[in-house]
Amino acid sequence: MSAFDLFSHAVRAKEIFSILARHGFSDLLDQFDLPVGIRERFTSSPQTERNVWVRVRMVLEDLGPTFVKFGQLMSMRPDALPAPLILELRKLQDHVRPVLFAEIKPVLIAEFSTDLGTVFSEFDEVPVASASLAQVYFARLRTDAQPVAVKVQRPNIVRTVQVDLEFATWIGQQLHQRFLSLRPYDLPSAIAEVREGINRELDFRGEARNQQYFNTLNPYSDRVFAPTVVNELTTERVLVMQRIEGQSVGRAPITPELGRLLAGFGARSIVHQILVAGFFHADPHAGNVIVTPDGRLCFIDWGLAGHLTRRLRYALADFWLAAVEQDAERVVQIAMRLAPGAARVDQRVMEKEVTLALREELNFSIGRQELGRAMLKLLYIFGQHGVMLSRDYSLMAKAILSIEEIGRTLDPQFDLRVHTEPVLREVYRERNSPKTIGRGLKDFAQSSLLGLRDLPDELHRLVRRLETDNLTVNFQHRGLGDLDDGLRTSANRLTVGVITGALIIGSSLIVTTRIPPYVLGYPVLGLVGFLLSAVLGLYVVWDIYRNGRHHK
Repeated sequence: MSAFDLFSHAVRAKEIFSILARHGFSDLLDQFDLPVGIRERFTSSPQTERNVWVRVRMVLEDLGPTFVKFGQLMSMRPDALPAPLILELRKLQDHVRPVLFAEIKPVLIAEFSTDLGTVFSEFDEVPVASASLAQVYFARLRTDAQPVAVKVQRPNIVRTVQVDLEFATWIGQQLHQRFLSLRPYDLPSAIAEVREGINRELDFRGEARNQQYFNTLNPYSDRVFAPTVVNELTTERVLVMQRIEGQSVGRAPITPELGRLLAGFGARSIVHQILVAGFFHADPHAGNVIVTPDGRLCFIDWGLAGHLTRRLRYALADFWLAAVEQDAERVVQIAMRLAPGAARVDQRVMEKEVTLALREELNFSIGRQELGRAMLKLLYIFGQHGVMLSRDYSLMAKAILSIEEIGRTLDPQFDLRVHTEPVLREVYRERNSPKTIGRGLKDFAQSSLLGLRDLPDELHRLVRRLETDNLTVNFQHRGLGDLDDGLRTSANRLTVGVITGALIIGSSLIVTTRIPPYVLGYPVLGLVGFLLSAVLGLYVVWDIYRNGRHHK
């Protein structure tokens, strides 16, 4: 963003810079490329009681809904941000002051292309929830009297979000360019990815598809489910779905026995979503999980979901087992196998860091069972060593961390391993089933036959290039730099020695033949030749002495 852009959004720029200064980040403003006269308007407030991660969260909260959503999505990048910052960003609450229904109603009419009375027999104009991008209302359909929840996008939110995202992009670029310590985090790329995620969430049809897909794959529909979508009334800015009665996990009045059952239902569902279905809710925090009156769990807010291929699912199962068994060497091997490209890292150093992270978060001997936190730390370690895994692994780690917190809320004795074990057995059966093995053999045979089929054509192409002299073979010697430098230095010294010898011989002949003019009874040319040869000889001796000292 240029200085002109800053001036074109001067009011918002002033708000952002004031909030940064108020929370003790005026030193960042000193480094930013700000137009002359702007920086001097903001003075920093002392922040001695809170650490930098807490202040980052408070800045995002004060900057408003877009930056809160931005921070929430950034918390899903444990490979790019430090674990303490990730844990602090997870505290961001997506609750904002609701917009008046008079402003929301035109959005509904525009999307339905008709009056609300035509679609709904009842519509409560007081929102039951208000977030950064949308508000939720309760209503009843006119066609079948079905009670529904209507999620409506805030008016003009797209323009507001895009302006704030421009500022976030500009700030990320400034931090990346001016702070060397932040460059390993590649903030511009992380921000671009988050920006893409927010833009996807602005289209509610994607959220509707996620809910429907989950209900299709869900094997525990009697225990866990997502709201049914009313497809004919769902648009880019409006999502109409089944109304869910109940309360969020942290507020529902349940017995300890029911709490244990619900904790198991939720954990097994999430683990099944990740390891078996390969499609999972990416943000199942307590506010997005509802306990219904009939004792079931309902996952809501499917704006962000993770996807894992069969290869990633199988590798993740191995990864979990290695982590629980404290096998740091195996963890690193799996990560290296999954990393795109040829990452060159010091595996010994990485194994040491992985061992420490596992001991801190998965120390079962002292009752420490934090698989989600362990995953966050491991992904950060891999990222710092240049081993970049799939983004969906980051979403998975956050989902596991959230379900562990929900499990402990419902059941203080919650142990994720108990609920993971049967799902891992199911993955093992799938992985080693005759069908899977047969498919692998079939794929191998097909690829081998295709390679054999193409072999004659490749050989024919090689022979044609040989016939037309159009084949070039490049040889590149490595590790010969020192030899090349030595040969060049020796050749230079030899050349200077030959010149010196020639000067001595020529000067001797001039002196012997007594060629004028004379100085002190000796020919001038002879004396000059002797002087030059002496200087060159001393230079060669000095150069040999100097380079000899450097190569000791």
